[in-house]
Amino acid sequence: MEYTKIAQTLIELSGGAGNISSITHCSTRLRLFIRNRSAVNQEQIKKTKPVLGVVFNGDELQIVLGKNLIPVYNEVSTMYESSSGSAPVETAPAEEGPKTVKDRIKNLGTRLIGFVSAAVTPLIPGLVAGGMLKVFLLLITLVWPAFEEMQTYNLLSMVANIPFFFMPIFVAYGAAKKLGATPIYAMVVAGALVYPDFITLLKGDPVTILNIPVMAVTYSSTLLPALLIGACAFYAEKLLTKIIPGILRSIFVGMGTITITFILGITVLGPLGDFAGSYIVNIFLWANAHMGPLAVGFLAACMPFLVMTGMHHAVTPFMVQAISDPGYDVMFRPAYLLHNMAEGGACLGVGLRAKNKAFKTQCFGLAFGCIVAGVTEPAVYGVNLRLKKPLIGVVCGAAAGGVVARILGATAYVYGYSTILAVPIFQDTILAILAGIAAAIVVAAVVAFVLGFDESEVVDEEEIPAPAAAGPAVSASDSGNVLPDASASDSETGRPSAGETMEILAPLTGTVIPREQIPDETFAAGVLGDGAGIEPEIGEVVAPFDGEISSTTETFHAVGISGPGGIELLIHVGVDTVNMKGDGFKLLVKEGDKVRKGQKLILFDIAKIKAAGYPATTAVLVTNSDDYAACRLNAGGRVEAGASLITVEQ
Repeated sequence: MEYTKIAQTLIELSGGAGNISSITHCSTRLRLFIRNRSAVNQEQIKKTKPVLGVVFNGDELQIVLGKNLIPVYNEVSTMYESSSGSAPVETAPAEEGPKTVKDRIKNLGTRLIGFVSAAVTPLIPGLVAGGMLKVFLLLITLVWPAFEEMQTYNLLSMVANIPFFFMPIFVAYGAAKKLGATPIYAMVVAGALVYPDFITLLKGDPVTILNIPVMAVTYSSTLLPALLIGACAFYAEKLLTKIIPGILRSIFVGMGTITITFILGITVLGPLGDFAGSYIVNIFLWANAHMGPLAVGFLAACMPFLVMTGMHHAVTPFMVQAISDPGYDVMFRPAYLLHNMAEGGACLGVGLRAKNKAFKTQCFGLAFGCIVAGVTEPAVYGVNLRLKKPLIGVVCGAAAGGVVARILGATAYVYGYSTILAVPIFQDTILAILAGIAAAIVVAAVVAFVLGFDESEVVDEEEIPAPAAAGPAVSASDSGNVLPDASASDSETGRPSAGETMEILAPLTGTVIPREQIPDETFAAGVLGDGAGIEPEIGEVVAPFDGEISSTTETFHAVGISGPGGIELLIHVGVDTVNMKGDGFKLLVKEGDKVRKGQKLILFDIAKIKAAGYPATTAVLVTNSDDYAACRLNAGGRVEAGASLITVEQ
């Protein structure tokens, strides 16, 4: 394979070396940080061999290359470094810019949404964790009222409130990180807004700074003030770095940044953000009050299109703001939840009508994922959008569920997750949301079933894709994970004879989940091969068979193993753990090492992975599974390292 030519093509299609600010990689993806997103030709990149897929996350272009990653990365890195030498870098052609006011507004809106989404995303797991802990405590008090008077309840309630009370600090971190600023400066100023002495000071006589009045605003649990502070800290740091001589920067840049940002924060930016946030939420509340049930139904019906375009992230900040002030959410969370239910309902309708058994099984698994796990993108791209007509069922079901839920008064009082398991966040309106859920699922399923779909789009394909779902574990007797027949002869590949099997043992101890449930789009969709995921209990990866280490990563979180019969296995610890840059991981082998079954390969810290905000789910994938007749998952539930996990059949 001509890796030099491939690398050159990828750089050109990414807008040229000047359009790339930095390059990195994980175990399967080349990651390019892009300056001008419009200069990237994603469609042509997807068509370039050996590219398996493309994901654009903010400014980060992820090119999935699988086993071809390292040689391509090496060539891309070499070309990028050579173009960034002493000679001026030839930047990508400057974007001429939107030619009309409408285009300018659209471009600004896209950038703004990207900024808000990136700033809020690191906070979401904490909000979900805190919200669900509140629900758990509420359920306990319903069964055991005396628990509410105990210190244990008070202490756990305190922990549950932390993500909400200190929200400005977390948001400021995300905003500064997105902009490329030093996060601690923005965090310091945001922390000052919720500092007890500052809060006490504002409760007394009028406060001024440099003779400028300081408005008495309560900043705990607010979002927009922290976003503005993060942006201000970025520009202040950038300006001071530019004007202060290098020898003095370490002394005055940080001090100047927090001083300027704090003064502007408490006099202008904070009050402005608080006003804007409350005003925007009130607009939605006004729509809800005047449009009634149609407002929730309309938003829920629009959700699949918002998800497909990434616009759903624009709703998240206002959902958070609504829980903070006025303290309840009658629109955003119900719409989110009912859309997920409708996606699952449409998959049920498709599954009931489908004749292909493998596809039917996948549809039911995807429905389970939408309804129980709250994962919808796989259903959107894998079934409903792909087959087109089921998407009509999603829209109808979501709209119907939204109307029913709002008529009955469904109201979320706690920030939770959009899954049927989170219905307790609706507290005394739980029956209302359950009625909406039933309407969304039934209507979506019936419409999708009645409209049908083109069965040939499924049956005639060489391989039925299996996008992410949270379905039940697949046993050895299931046919849902059967892969296409291998075309190469046994003598050419050295693989087992037709009908023979080989067993892959579990490389770590934990709970087995189907590949479709791995919380990573590329892994779950089977782009890198079939296999399974494991939620680890012990931070230790061992060899699943006798073989040779075919690849490792600089960040120690993944390893590739070649085994008997030509099998290629990837063990990838965690999702997006490449961003941890090796922290919490210890690689015990190197490329080319011969390993024995049960030999330790990687040690990792589960707690540190989760603390960094990443799932510890470990992918165990047969990267050349399309060369075999079948790849079946043997285990379900808890599995010990060394127990049977996957059977590969020639």
